[in-house]
Amino acid sequence: MTRGSDDSAPWAKARLVAWLTLFAWALVPAPLGGSHRLPVEKIKLPAGFEISVYASHVPEARSMAVAPGGTLFLGTRGAGTVYALPDRDRDNRADAVLTIARRLNMPNGVAVRDGALYVAEVNRVLRYDNIEARLESPPRPVVISDGFPRDRHHGWKFIRFGPDGLLYVPIGAPCNICERDDPRYASITRMKPDGSGFEVVAHGVRNTVGFDWHPDTKELWFTDNGRDMMGDDIPPDELNHAPRTGMHFGFPYCHGRDVADPEFGKKKSCEESVPPAIELGPHVAALGMRFYTGTMFPAEYRKQIFVAEHGSWNRSTPLGYRVMLVRLEGGRAVKYETFAEGWLEGRRPWGRPVDVEVMPDGSLLVSDDHAGAIYRITYKK
Repeated sequence: MTRGSDDSAPWAKARLVAWLTLFAWALVPAPLGGSHRLPVEKIKLPAGFEISVYASHVPEARSMAVAPGGTLFLGTRGAGTVYALPDRDRDNRADAVLTIARRLNMPNGVAVRDGALYVAEVNRVLRYDNIEARLESPPRPVVISDGFPRDRHHGWKFIRFGPDGLLYVPIGAPCNICERDDPRYASITRMKPDGSGFEVVAHGVRNTVGFDWHPDTKELWFTDNGRDMMGDDIPPDELNHAPRTGMHFGFPYCHGRDVADPEFGKKKSCEESVPPAIELGPHVAALGMRFYTGTMFPAEYRKQIFVAEHGSWNRSTPLGYRVMLVRLEGGRAVKYETFAEGWLEGRRPWGRPVDVEVMPDGSLLVSDDHAGAIYRITYKK
């Protein structure tokens, strides 16, 4: 029996002790004495690519957002902290790790718009105005919405502004597998920057912690973590495509393309939901994803999707702990392949990718909440 590594509550009583040991270990950042302690030379990349440490000393570094002035903002989960990482001398390494906020309720999600930093807690979204000018003395936040459910199970949120100017906020299922009357659960929602105009745009989404829009079509794509306790190899995690609002992606009735849920599958068939654009590995905990919109990487990578896989936590053979590439042809996902791996050594990882971010110069940043670090991937012709 397995569960995805981005979940937070044990479900098998017989494995409770093992779960507590592994989960506690997985949430403790590795020593943060400097980049020499992070063995990035172990990361395997395609020919021509290189990886370096952009920042260490960033405990529980998770979702990322880049401001127009070049400041990288990061959310965390258990740490309750939001960081700012400026690169004032433009040497492609963070100059400092500044704390923007402390003691928040699982502030995983960050987004930037019109000079303001938006931060998602479990039940509310905050806004810090004129943030890049006030990194050393952050302003008091404005609460733009505080009506989200308070469930901590899948309560941490990834947020981004879409091409329509609206803020997209997922609401995870408050369980491993369940059915709720409240239509906000297991969904992706959106609202105006001031918190008004709330609506659900996608249903049947168990727990997405990463989404992006195709640079040409402006259509939404997102990762989704599959349910647990169905064995090592099912169900798969998913990469989904939502070209219009109102689509239902299966949870809790169907998983992957055609895996009927043993508890709820009789209520609705898989034919009644939208299948994933492509199935990802089982229990890999696919989190952050981005379309590659830079020009540094070779042309074959442009407008393709990078996916950060946080990694399984109790699969018999660990899987994930890597950055994957999903290749598209004609608007369809056609191939799922490894781009960066090496954070997993045997059964023990020294790092766990969470999010990916394309920088203005075309490099790719990867956050790691286990090692407390940000990596920078570049390409040399």
